[in-house]
Amino acid sequence: MNMERFFVVTNDGKDRDGQVTGKVKKLLESRGKSCILCKKDEQKNIVPESIPEDIDCAVVIGGDGSLIEVARLLKQKIPLLGINMGTLGYLAEVEVDRVEEAFDQILAGSYMTENRMMLEGDFDDGTKDVALNDIVLSRKGALRIIHFNLYVNGALLNSYEADGIILSTPTGSTAYNLSAGGPIVEPTAELIVVTPICSHALNTSSIVLSAEDEIRIEIGEGRHGRSEEVCISFDGTNTKELGTGQTILVRRSGMSTTLMKLSEISFLEILSRKMKGN
Repeated sequence: MNMERFFVVTNDGKDRDGQVTGKVKKLLESRGKSCILCKKDEQKNIVPESIPEDIDCAVVIGGDGSLIEVARLLKQKIPLLGINMGTLGYLAEVEVDRVEEAFDQILAGSYMTENRMMLEGDFDDGTKDVALNDIVLSRKGALRIIHFNLYVNGALLNSYEADGIILSTPTGSTAYNLSAGGPIVEPTAELIVVTPICSHALNTSSIVLSAEDEIRIEIGEGRHGRSEEVCISFDGTNTKELGTGQTILVRRSGMSTTLMKLSEISFLEILSRKMKGN
């Protein structure tokens, strides 16, 4: 693919002086490419309406969190390149000192792409949202367990008493899912992992489902018929509240994320370094 128009999104908290952003812009323009910097509002949030539709690549300067934010907002299937300014991540693979080398590779067409599935959450009121990592249901307010009913393809699979439930993509398996005791999944796989958070049962493990399964979670009644309130978050943001009797339908999204890969470092190698604390 001949890349001409690049959209650059910067985490202002990471590239405080704009030095890396300026370097990327200069590099691209010196090679005759178009570089469009992302517009943000007064709170430093991306203005979704300002994202151009005719771009060939989105460059994200920051870390994994910044890349996930852009992936959720993009309405077009273009590759994302992450320039890492945080700790070792799984998604943003280009280190700052390799920026020039990275763009030489890209413009020479010497790169690979990986497709990552996303999840969609549909609510009873017709609203919906998407996630690259996970959709998390967690208790709101008082420290007490919540009753959840889990339906898969219309059939009741299990009822949980827990602090919450994580529905994770393979990409998100190394995030909150892992902290809650869920399995690590190769990120290009296509499946959905359901992991209860602090389940109040001894034999409650994660459940791995097909990417084609439809999962409906119903918020049950609390003890003594008490009405419960739950917070739903998509990749840690865009929180929505549900109460007893309400549901969320989670399924594979029609959207997906395409990551640009430049190095030969595998997911397992990064995982190994992470586990050793590097």
